[in-house]
Amino acid sequence: MAWFKRDEGTLLEQAPLLSHGDGDHERFSHYVRKEKILESALSGDPVKALCGKVWVPTRDPEKFPVCPTCKEIHANMKPGKDE
Repeated sequence: MAWFKRDEGTLLEQAPLLSHGDGDHERFSHYVRKEKILESALSGDPVKALCGKVWVPTRDPEKFPVCPTCKEIHANMKPGKDE
């Protein structure tokens, strides 16, 4: 099951980045459209974050810091009709 949290019409979801260490220092919560998170939870298909990271959401995003790239992109986005 995917874990996510709402943030102004966009959902945050954690995604691990691969490394040869324990990896926890490289994990972030990423910005993903909420309908994509819900689709992924049902189908198991990967999602794509604002920063371009592609993964299948499985972890609690509350445990990780927000991806700085996603945060910057989101801050510079103009509000749309569905936000």
